[in-house]
Amino acid sequence: MADVEAAVRELVNRDRDCTAQALSQMGLRRKVTLLLAEWKAAGGGDVLPDIRDKVRLRAVRQIGNPVRMVGRR
Repeated sequence: MADVEAAVRELVNRDRDCTAQALSQMGLRRKVTLLLAEWKAAGGGDVLPDIRDKVRLRAVRQIGNPVRMVGRR
């Protein structure tokens, strides 16, 4: 899905027609929504990963002193 989103973004940035890719992206989002609804209906109650968790674990760029690396946790 990230590939489709990147393709849409690239086409929009180039001022190109992205209708087919955008429709594909909406279809993928619809499928994910349906899968989540089925999972919840089947008793799924676990906390799902969030993009904020992924960003929090990513290394932060070096700022100032290159010897010292600052990371968010």
